Order: sequence, then structure tokens, then C-alpha cells
Amino acid sequence: MLNFTIRRLVLSIPTLLFISLVIFMLLQLAPGDPMAQVPLTVPPEVKQKMREALGLGAPVHIQYIKWLHQFFIVEPSVFIDHLTANSFLLGWLPDTHLSMTVDTVTGELVQRQRVISWQTRSPVMDIVIQRMPQTIWVVGLSYVVGILIAIPIGIYSAYRHYSVFDQAGTFITMVGFSIPPFFTGPLLIVIFSVSLGWLPSIYDTTLVVDSWATFKTQVMQMIMPVMVLALQTTAQISRYMRSAMLDNLNQDYVRTARAKGLKESVVIMVHVLRNSMIPVVTVIALGMPAIFGGAIITENVFKVNGIGQLLLTALFANDLPMVMTLTFIFAILIVLFNLIADILYGVLDPRIRYD
Repeated sequence: MLNFTIRRLVLSIPTLLFISLVIFMLLQLAPGDPMAQVPLTVPPEVKQKMREALGLGAPVHIQYIKWLHQFFIVEPSVFIDHLTANSFLLGWLPDTHLSMTVDTVTGELVQRQRVISWQTRSPVMDIVIQRMPQTIWVVGLSYVVGILIAIPIGIYSAYRHYSVFDQAGTFITMVGFSIPPFFTGPLLIVIFSVSLGWLPSIYDTTLVVDSWATFKTQVMQMIMPVMVLALQTTAQISRYMRSAMLDNLNQDYVRTARAKGLKESVVIMVHVLRNSMIPVVTVIALGMPAIFGGAIITENVFKVNGIGQLLLTALFANDLPMVMTLTFIFAILIVLFNLIADILYGVLDPRIRYD
């Protein structure tokens, strides 16, 4: 297993480099100019200097190499220095967008530019870190809630297939699959915020939870966005869980376990469930990057100041460094969780070996 993990990690390096190149070239073809929002009163020579400061005057391949250096060298050194609260790597300069390093030839300090957002003129990773807690709170919690609801529903629906419970679960999952968040979100707002007045319609990202009253407010404002997102997660995973359980309930090893006199709960929850989790693990693992990617539609409906809203704003503003960085982070997460899913296969099923 260790050799397999190392091979996959090594193979992921050229894969991610190729993905970054494809994303970069596609964004270069996107229309628009970051200087379009600059007032017309700004002289052309000033605009040209601004373009050069943003790195737009260099050839495309130089811009790509510069972005790779910033993303893989400069930003990690800044992050490590921030964690250690010192200049362990001679990293970041407070209140600036620059990082410092020592030139290996001359031994002098050299400034290194971080990845800067064209829209806000501030480091991209700083903005991402600021937005991440809101996304993890809402999207992450909804994903956990959806999984905790979906797995028991899928297990019982398979065990009592074609029962009233199974038919009701099938109806609910079809609704969850069919109705998009931009419909369920406003619908919940109309019912619970406008008509009943029970829940707030706008998510307050500036709320500081430091008392029981603020904790209650935080829970109340999270209910609707979590419900919208959890409905989709429950609909997807419960169907996979039911299908996998049905495939295993008729296997020979299940009849053998029952013939040995094992309790039905042991047969279902130990033997059948473990083998049935293999395809479900894939769905759960591939859905994990969406937690960090945010829910673009739901975050905009409830005004959650998270990563999804940040990506949409960057797309409208033609903020290519922000879009490039966020998209590549999603690609890294997808590759990483694919590897985690493959490793979990071997844990769940001893027959699977990566020799």
C-alpha cells in the first residue's frame, strides 16, 4: 500500500502540471481586460505601468512559469512563515504583497511577488483563507448531514425494498435530484423567512460566536443553506447505498452467514455493509472537493461570503489569477481524494491489493 501511494503521488505531479497548463491556456483565451475597470481619466502610460506591475506585459510562457513559481514556492514559504510566526524561510513582509528570499549566488535578499488578485490588488491566498471558514461551516456541515442521513436510508431501503419506506425514499431522492438549488433556496426563503419569519434569509458572515445567543443565531442562519445542500447529497448517496446493498444482499456469502446462525443485524451491518461501502466511498470521496470549492448557487442565494461566491465574483470581474488559483486548488483536491478513495478500497475489502 505504501509503494502504491508513493507511485500515485509521483504520478500526480505531471498530471497536475498538465492540468495547470490547460487551465492557464484556457483562461488566456478568455475575453476582457483587467484594465477595463480603470477610470478613463488615467493616462495611458500609467495604465501600461499598471499592466506591467500585474505581469501582463510578459509573454504567455513567462507568465505561466511565474505563476508556477509563485504558487509552489512563494505561497508555501509565506504559509510556513505565518504558521511559525517568524521568518523561518525569510518569508512574508507584513502589510505588503512581497516575500523575501536569499539569492543562492549572491547571498542577497531578493523580493518575490505573491499571486495578486487583479480585482482587489491583494494576495489571492489571503482572500481564500479568509473565505474558507464560511464555506467549510455551511457546505462541509451540509455534506456531513447528507451522508449521515443518506447511508441509513439507503441501508433500510435496500433491506425493505419495494416497501412504503423505500417508495417514499425513492420519491424524495428524485425530488432532490430534479429540483435545483436556485429553486429550493428561494422557496425556503419565501416559506421560512417571508411567510413564517422563523429563519433569517441572509447569512451574516461577520457574526462572532462568543455567547449562547450568538451561537443560536449562527445555527438559525445555517439551517436553510444546509438543508438545500444536504438534500442533494442525501439524494445522491442514498441511491448509491441502496443499489450497492441490493447487489450484495443476494450474494452467496450472505446466505452462508445466515445459515451459520448469525443475527440479521450482524449480517447486514457487518458483512453486507462493508462490501457495499466500496462504491459509496468513491462517491463520497469525489464529493469532498466540493466542500472546499463551495456551492456557487446556494452561497449566492443566501449571501454566504464563501469560496463559491468568490469564484463567481472573480469570473465576472475577469480576475484571472483568482480564477486560476481556485480552479487549480480544486484540481489538486480531486486528485488527492481520488487517491484517498483508492486507499480506502483496500481497507474496506481485503481482497483488493495494490502490489
